[in-house]
Amino acid sequence: MTELLKRLATLDGTSGDESAVKDFIVKEISPYCEYETDALGNIIAFKRGNKSPKKKIMLDAHMDEVGLIITSFTDDGFLRFKTIGGINTSALMFKRVKVGGSINGIISGKPIHLTSGDESKKLPKADELYIDIGAASKEEARSCVIEGDRAVMVSDFTENYDKIISKALDDRIGCAILIKLIKEYDDYDFTAVFSVQEEIGLRGARVAAFNVDPYAAIIIEGTTAADIADVPEDKSVCSLGDGAAVSFMDKATVYDREYYYAALNSGIAVQPKRAVAGGNNSGAVHLSRDGVRTIAVSVPCRYIHSSSSVADKHDIAAAYELCKYMINYIADD
Repeated sequence: MTELLKRLATLDGTSGDESAVKDFIVKEISPYCEYETDALGNIIAFKRGNKSPKKKIMLDAHMDEVGLIITSFTDDGFLRFKTIGGINTSALMFKRVKVGGSINGIISGKPIHLTSGDESKKLPKADELYIDIGAASKEEARSCVIEGDRAVMVSDFTENYDKIISKALDDRIGCAILIKLIKEYDDYDFTAVFSVQEEIGLRGARVAAFNVDPYAAIIIEGTTAADIADVPEDKSVCSLGDGAAVSFMDKATVYDREYYYAALNSGIAVQPKRAVAGGNNSGAVHLSRDGVRTIAVSVPCRYIHSSSSVADKHDIAAAYELCKYMINYIADD
């Protein structure tokens, strides 16, 4: 699955501009399922299996990644921007970006040697930063960039010690798992949703869930792991190498208790997500229509929403196996 994930993660697809990712996924899945694309850009695919479950099962992974959107220009040719999704300023400073698909730039602000006192000890706010593309004037910058153009952080896809390092692992990992399920899993029918605009408010999944009207849903995600130096275990959220992470509660969802315990007792490498924080498409899906029984199957990722997230191949494999297990568990219920 690593090569598939590499091809997905190196595509650019910020919220509302997922077309490159969508086109790639459609090409991958079209021989294996029936699919349609809705007005927002969600891909809704039906994979026919050997048996039909008594109640409809939906799996979701979002296509979009965090990024930047150009809002204005300074007189001397720098680009002002707003973030698309939650990005910490520390993940932006002096990072290379690609604007409008082809223009190289770097995010910068006031040089540290020109700051003093309290200013030198604090990170600047995101709206105090700018993108430098080398233009000498507003007119020169606007000759190749316009307001509303997107920017993404430049990143290589690399491997080390069974770890993958790349941008956009949230949630191209989920997309890779879902593509593999469509190609290889055939025990039961299921509906697969590759959703848009998760990073700016769970929008695509809300629309798709209303359309699909499932009884149960499995949300496949990349989630925060803080198992790094000087962070106590109870604050680490989840750990790389310990398997897929399943949530009992976050800021958007209280998860189905039966499905949560079924996952923990599956015999697959699984760990609880040890934090009631954040959220994912479950927050929209489980409230659709008259309610949807929901579980989140996540892959731990260090440094999420940065140009260099880190995930473990064994956790990705465990998440894939857990998704298969949970489809069968729900279908046999």
